[in-house]
Amino acid sequence: MKLVLVPILAVFVFGFVFAFADKGTFVDKVQFVQYLDENTALEEVKNGNLDMYYSTIPSDRIENPKSREGLKVFQSTGGSYSLLVNPAQTEKFNPFSIRDVRFALNYLIDRELIVNELLGGNGVPMISAYGTFDPDYLLILDELESFNFRYNPALAEEMISNSLLDAGAQKIDGKWYYDSKQIEIIIFIRSDDQIRKSIGEILSSQLEKVGFSVKKEFGDLNKAFSIVYGSNPSDLKWSLYTEGWGGRGGFVKYDSLVSAQMYSPWFSNMPGFNSPSYWNYQNDYMDSISMNIFLGNFTSAEERNELLKKAVREGIKESVRIFLASRIDQYVSNEKIEGIVNDFGAGVPSRFTPINVRGNSDSITIGVKQIYQGAWNPVGGITDLYSRVIWDTVSDPAIFRHPYTGISIPIRCEWKVDTAGPTGKLVVPEDAIRWNPLQQKWSQVGNGTQATSKVTFDLKFSNWHNKQSMDMNDVLYSLYFLYEWGSEPDENDNTFDSEYSPKASQAAQTLIAVRVIDKDTIEVYQDYWHFDESEIADSAGVWAAMPWEIYSAMEKAVIDGKVAFSRSGAVGKNIGWLSLLVPNDAEIIKSNLEELKKTSFIPAALAQFESNPQYYDSRYDSSISWIVKNNHAIISNGPFYLESYSPEARTITTRAFDDATYPFEAGHWKEFEDVTIAKINSVDVPTTITIGEKLTIPVSVDADSTIYYYFTNSDGKVVASGTQKSAIDKADIVLSEEQTSLFSIGANDLKVFAVSESALRPDITYTSFLAIKGESQIIPGFGYDSETLLVTPSYLFVGIALVVIMAITITAVIVWRQKKQPNVINSISQMRENEL
Repeated sequence: MKLVLVPILAVFVFGFVFAFADKGTFVDKVQFVQYLDENTALEEVKNGNLDMYYSTIPSDRIENPKSREGLKVFQSTGGSYSLLVNPAQTEKFNPFSIRDVRFALNYLIDRELIVNELLGGNGVPMISAYGTFDPDYLLILDELESFNFRYNPALAEEMISNSLLDAGAQKIDGKWYYDSKQIEIIIFIRSDDQIRKSIGEILSSQLEKVGFSVKKEFGDLNKAFSIVYGSNPSDLKWSLYTEGWGGRGGFVKYDSLVSAQMYSPWFSNMPGFNSPSYWNYQNDYMDSISMNIFLGNFTSAEERNELLKKAVREGIKESVRIFLASRIDQYVSNEKIEGIVNDFGAGVPSRFTPINVRGNSDSITIGVKQIYQGAWNPVGGITDLYSRVIWDTVSDPAIFRHPYTGISIPIRCEWKVDTAGPTGKLVVPEDAIRWNPLQQKWSQVGNGTQATSKVTFDLKFSNWHNKQSMDMNDVLYSLYFLYEWGSEPDENDNTFDSEYSPKASQAAQTLIAVRVIDKDTIEVYQDYWHFDESEIADSAGVWAAMPWEIYSAMEKAVIDGKVAFSRSGAVGKNIGWLSLLVPNDAEIIKSNLEELKKTSFIPAALAQFESNPQYYDSRYDSSISWIVKNNHAIISNGPFYLESYSPEARTITTRAFDDATYPFEAGHWKEFEDVTIAKINSVDVPTTITIGEKLTIPVSVDADSTIYYYFTNSDGKVVASGTQKSAIDKADIVLSEEQTSLFSIGANDLKVFAVSESALRPDITYTSFLAIKGESQIIPGFGYDSETLLVTPSYLFVGIALVVIMAITITAVIVWRQKKQPNVINSISQMRENEL
């Protein structure tokens, strides 16, 4: 099981109370208020009407000290832009059903223009789902460099033309036709995001130049949910969509999900979205690779690295989702606000910020771009960034990620890992149990059952927000739900969701059995191994995001056909997408709870463990009362509870959960306020380098840092790479004669990354150098200037002037190529990324 699938997979709960703290936050109230316009939000933060804004501010609005008066500015990366392509094969000709046409888009898109012009230098070009600042990026850099993508519309047009002609299309008077009908492309452009609007307009123009008829459809995320994510791809209601991603919920060192989420059909995030009645994109090879990464089917770090490279290679070649650029986001808060945690993955809107923040009053007001864009339910909802940042303040996970190292850390549990992996097996106790969907009961595994790893969890229970005690029944129901909804569907199966079930199925396969030890301790046996034991614990994590009776009432609502858990399930059945925040849906849940109480219903998942009718009545009554009082059904276990949602005022208000059973005191996460990032001070590259001679390049870098270096020749091939630990404040890059013999005559590139163990955000330097062969005239004035080539943690962008130096050597003309620098190169990377 993986933490990021959905809250129910990601975290399952156990236990009683570990510690006692009256309140886990510094403030009593947090109000989230919608501000669509960033400029208005910026002024409101300055004058104190807003304490902070959870969306990026245009760089030109805060570019000098005067414009920053009264503000604190935080920079982070995590957001990105991509292009989703519709590859459906239909009766109507779809040019993007041809892989080479999709792939050609990589040359039709000017990524440098997006970064330098649209983002004002505040970004980095991307060609894969792994951005420059993801920890796994350095492991696959040579694979990415091999594509050597450059903006080349002529090449793109040639590739598209050859493919269309082979498919039987004709170009008449500069326009493409198939079966005498002009080929039309529909591009869905997000008009609520100026960057994506511009990307869409530019791409539309390029496609028209190639010879396509282009229809532009404009809309926001809600409209995209219907037209793009909610329609049958074979209906061709869209051809291309300008996607945006708001980053992950937290920084992740070993991301097992990104290749599945962004490239693999099984994860239900590719065209068709696994809706049984739709045309669905299929790629068994990609599925097998990403499943191996997700399920831990590797025996070493090196084998995992090779799987990552294969996944990236296949994803880029297929080009169903094409990545364009990652953003450098600039967040602002009022200068009086303290305690913001700028997570390397989530940025300022991290789950720790509202918990740890403090100001001059007992309330905080946070501006958000959107207050409501997608449904609120912990199974197939809370998929967009806007709901996620609020949900994370009202729901505690069992396990989360360290905001700067990305490793899994315990939140509401402690763990002990025992493993026989990667190749051995542990014996599972006979009395360990597993849910049997056919018999509808928990069954002991008996003799002979084995598992790769065992994780023993001591859970930190507390009260739910409705004042009922969390208990092991909540955990067991969550486990039942995973098994039941992740089981293979049959013809009459009504416990299947097109988005959730395929993910749950993969997690259920690794979960061999569980064994309850006491009221807050449980053993989890699974077929999963990782070279980092914290990843094994994360994979085995069990927890509940909401009380079991809410899950039961949701389950009944879905089985009865009133609503669906997921977006695609709702669209496919023409019913509502279950949202516990909406009064109408909360009323459905309340009515179901009343019926469950009236019929003295005991769920099959709990019947073997709890028979006291008073227990069930108390649970039903408490949740019913909560819904009546609050007009919503969001009941969880975090440091805040959701008090109200006002669509008219476009606000959501949360209040501190002042309860003696909550295990953390205010300031518990204060250590995350500050972080020290590795810094490259200089890289002394010689004026010229002689091919075939030994080379030493001194690098001045902070102590206790590791540098990663990559040399690339003019063909875009990585010819030398390695790592070096800094000694005091220096590390030397040393290449042998054999390694330098692989340089190209002329311009070559060097990338140097520096990271520390305490903060996995790299400081990065890009530079180019001349390589000559044999005796040659030294070209004056061609040196490395650390002020112009070094990209520092302050994110200051200093461009490199275009230098074209031509000199006659024995056999070649040496041309110095300009190497553009990203405005930032210090950065970020839990979990599933959230749609914007």
